[in-house]
Amino acid sequence: MNALPTLAGIDAAKSLIRPHIRETPTYRWPLLEAGLGCELWIKHENHTPVGAFKIRGGLVYMDELKRTQPDVRGVIAATTGNHGQSIAFAARQNGLRAVIVVPHGNNPEKNNAMRSLGAELVEHGREFQEALEFSRELAAREGLHAVPSFHPWLVRGVATYGLEMFRSVADIDVVFVPIGLGSGFCGIAAAREALGLGQRTKIIGVVSEHAPAYALSFQQRQFIEQPSTTRVAEGVACKTPNRDALALITRHAHDIVAVNDDEAISAMREIIQATHNIAEGAGSLAFAALKKHRNQWQGKRVACILTGGNASMSLLGEVVR
Repeated sequence: MNALPTLAGIDAAKSLIRPHIRETPTYRWPLLEAGLGCELWIKHENHTPVGAFKIRGGLVYMDELKRTQPDVRGVIAATTGNHGQSIAFAARQNGLRAVIVVPHGNNPEKNNAMRSLGAELVEHGREFQEALEFSRELAAREGLHAVPSFHPWLVRGVATYGLEMFRSVADIDVVFVPIGLGSGFCGIAAAREALGLGQRTKIIGVVSEHAPAYALSFQQRQFIEQPSTTRVAEGVACKTPNRDALALITRHAHDIVAVNDDEAISAMREIIQATHNIAEGAGSLAFAALKKHRNQWQGKRVACILTGGNASMSLLGEVVR
């Protein structure tokens, strides 16, 4: 994937997903903004039917798949949760079998949510990369179409949330967005470029300190794998960057910063207290990073993407305690 989707392509994706997803809100929360020294807008992707932004890409991907491969019978994907919910939701809408492979010890609430959407859940491996490799074997064995975690069709769908945000809030100086495998970041970049805001708005990617592969790759301008040990932000628990995503992120990111698990938990707690919205660990990273680097953005208009709210009950218990 060398190019980002066009404005026409993103608008077409918006029309496709609108029957399933209303525009998610972008709000200012005075309690969350207090003490930051900037104007803060939160894009609430926790307000989708699966509680995360991924559903946008899943619906577009499945529509393209059905049109280009009308004989497809079923799909398979590897995930730690939100991508799997997206694919399960979209597969059910299109009458397709969905098999989802997750690592052992995955968020049990996300597992149950995927099953509730009709997915056949398979547990394999200790982390995402092992689940991904097994899903490819299973795809070949059972004749299933393997849905990747990063693909131009996914990015085109995800870019609709960026379009919504930029059209509802003018003159944003900087956007903080978490990076898992990269579709969320690339969606924001696509919307920014499509609207001609490349000279106006900076994009800062956020990773977990305990899953730093993208940050290290960006900083050193080379492909670097790094194990993930985060216990909080499974949505960004990436060991192996996607090379296409990395190329786009390197081209369009102002910076990539990292926050640790304790900082993520603190951000989750503040978001709950100030907004009564739940942010999962990965979903809290953008706000956590802004807090950590707020001195650089005094007096600016800042947006943070709350990418998902599917935190486990055990983690929420720790957060509120």
